[in-house]
Amino acid sequence: MILYILNKVFYALLTLFGVVTVVFLLFTVLPGDPARMMLDQNEDPEQLAIIKHKYGFDQPVLTQYAYYLNDLSPLSVHQKSGDHYTSLTSGKYEYTKLLSVENQTLVIKKPYLRESFQKTGKTVVAVISETLPNTIVLAVSAITLAILLGIFLGIISANARDTWLDKLIQVISTFGMSVPSFFSAILVAWLLGYVLHKYTNLNMTGSLYEMDDFGEAITIQWKNIVLPALVLGIRPLAVVIQLMRNSLLEVYNQEYIRTAQAKGLNQRQIVWRHALKNALNPVVTAVSGWFASMLAGAVFVEYIFGWNGLGKEIVDALNTLDLPIIMGAVLVIATMFILINILVDIIYGLLDPKVRIK
Repeated sequence: MILYILNKVFYALLTLFGVVTVVFLLFTVLPGDPARMMLDQNEDPEQLAIIKHKYGFDQPVLTQYAYYLNDLSPLSVHQKSGDHYTSLTSGKYEYTKLLSVENQTLVIKKPYLRESFQKTGKTVVAVISETLPNTIVLAVSAITLAILLGIFLGIISANARDTWLDKLIQVISTFGMSVPSFFSAILVAWLLGYVLHKYTNLNMTGSLYEMDDFGEAITIQWKNIVLPALVLGIRPLAVVIQLMRNSLLEVYNQEYIRTAQAKGLNQRQIVWRHALKNALNPVVTAVSGWFASMLAGAVFVEYIFGWNGLGKEIVDALNTLDLPIIMGAVLVIATMFILINILVDIIYGLLDPKVRIK
């Protein structure tokens, strides 16, 4: 198991290195001058030169890339010179010194995602720390809804195979997979948040934390999570229904199910005691991918519903070309995606003895 985990960690680091490289190169070649946008289109050459020197924009692309890797790496090399970008006297890093040779210092530190271009003095870590929990709450709510309802409807569909109920569930799941999230978000917000507001008491927009009417306290508004979680969970719900139905029908053809039927067990006992555990394998794999994808796919949903999460923050950063926030958010999502996949591989092995033996 230890060797397996180490192997996974090695490939995870390679994947992250690739993500870092692609993200850096992609946003480096984007049109626009971040330094000028930071100065609100100010054309003062002296101010522009100061900003470019502070953030390393006056260096060649490869040098900027080396600076970025140095910022992200827990083990990093820094200059003692106070004017250099990697200087330890700049106050950007909290570090522990390991080795010092001439003008170079090797330190161990937390990965540094840099500062926001638009939110002066605010680090990317601080921005992500404020918004990521809201996105995780939304994603967990959506995937929980999709899992519970999807497994339930999938079992019903499999047990009612080729009946009108099975066909109805299949039509609903197909519709859920085919409708884009931005369209369903607008439709659900308009229908349940506006047209039927007096019945649902749900708002078209709103976040988890909101200021009260007197502006004195911040309160949690749990009802605001209903519509975005419903929209975000529609597509994984449809996938879970299909996978659960097909997997359960396949399991029903196995010999041990026939043996259970021969023993006189009723359908409910066969499903819960024997069939469900093995039928969940493809569902677990799909759910892991969907949960990680939700962190990125929540962008449209959060923006439409005004949910103050990481997705909405990414859209705002794209509008202002706040590159550190965009790059940091992508790296955080990629890291969570990799960690979730590793965790799911372990769970998959626990569910399936054949995989565990391999």
